[in-house]
Amino acid sequence: MNITYQYAKSIDNDKVMKLYKDAGWFAYTKDAALLQQAIQQSLEVISAWDGDKLVGLIRAVGDGLTILYIQDILVLKDYQNQGIATQLMEQMLDNYKNVRQKVLLTEEAPDVRHFYEKNGFMSCDQGSAVAFARLKG
Repeated sequence: MNITYQYAKSIDNDKVMKLYKDAGWFAYTKDAALLQQAIQQSLEVISAWDGDKLVGLIRAVGDGLTILYIQDILVLKDYQNQGIATQLMEQMLDNYKNVRQKVLLTEEAPDVRHFYEKNGFMSCDQGSAVAFARLKG
């Protein structure tokens, strides 16, 4: 397996939908046009490819100067635990190493927590920061 990485926001919509469906992120897949627009308007999108197969993607929003928000990071189930997500994260963080605030919001699960802590993130309940979220309305 030879995984390559691309910096491009123009990714075939069917491939994007397959990736998000595989992750079970159905809130995104309800509106393919909206997801495609969200990707286009992202600050940065890095994708992982096995030949012409989209196997992973990370996207960030923000100004790229003072804040970087990791919006999505996902890898096809058949390709997980092979370092692809770590490589995507490392590339994104390296591209924005001078940005002071790097944040994300995700579900709580032991494997998820381990991944982000391994990549230098700390949950707000362990530091001096506090997190607030307003999910609707």
